[in-house]
Amino acid sequence: MTAMTTRTTGGPGAYGAPGAAGGPGVLGGPGDAQSPAAAAAGAGASQSAGRRAHELLRTGFGLLGPRHGRHTLSADDLDTLALPIGDDGVVIGVDAEGQPAVLGLNRPTPYDVVLIGGLWTAQVFALRAAATGARVAVETGRAQAWTQMVHAMGGGQNGLAVYDVGRVPPQGASAGTPVLVVRDCGMRPPRGRVVSGPWQSVLTLLPYLSPVAPRLLRQARLVGVQRISPDEAGELGRTMGLPRADVDSLPTLADGITLWCSDRDRQYVMTQPTDAEVGLLGTPRRMD
Repeated sequence: MTAMTTRTTGGPGAYGAPGAAGGPGVLGGPGDAQSPAAAAAGAGASQSAGRRAHELLRTGFGLLGPRHGRHTLSADDLDTLALPIGDDGVVIGVDAEGQPAVLGLNRPTPYDVVLIGGLWTAQVFALRAAATGARVAVETGRAQAWTQMVHAMGGGQNGLAVYDVGRVPPQGASAGTPVLVVRDCGMRPPRGRVVSGPWQSVLTLLPYLSPVAPRLLRQARLVGVQRISPDEAGELGRTMGLPRADVDSLPTLADGITLWCSDRDRQYVMTQPTDAEVGLLGTPRRMD
């Protein structure tokens, strides 16, 4: 840091201009007088310094602090930067490599999901969707199975509400208030009054493969399959065009593992509950 020396002169030397003590334009003692020209020069320098200070304050710089070297990166080093950018949504578990599997539910277009599996997975799904800011409307014929969740989330005031089958009112979904409708209506769910739409996704839970499954699978954008019987696996493989390896693996899946299938991708995902989810819902299970 450069040391600054304060001078008590009133002439040009006061702002760093040339001048020696006792010389022209410099006050050498209390009895010395200043020439008119020197006085005018000093006044002009004072005004100039005042203008500079005012300009610095006006532009937001004020007092200048210590100077540091700039943080720079050469063009050759740019390729070494890596920023993890991925989809946003609900973390439904981890994939085979242990990486988070994320499902984006809040979409500006209709999105239908079918889960052939257990209630536990559907409830974890609903909890995590509510945690992302979505409102969750559950249409169910077994309201008692959802009562504990509703109480844990504030009696329906914090994003989750339960309705009887066929009694779900319009939800008024929007980009600011997305909605997930969970249909837990048994083996043969009736056609819903509230369907998927912009910013409103629908998750239909089927405990097993049922006669209405082919219709639901055709309209679904995403299908999740948990452990099913060999006969069901064979039928589902023909319906969805699954490879033989997936058909053979479906009857052997452990609790908490789901095969998620979209038009272009298939992925096995293990849902790992948090401590809070275990306390509320218990450990992963396929059967209810």
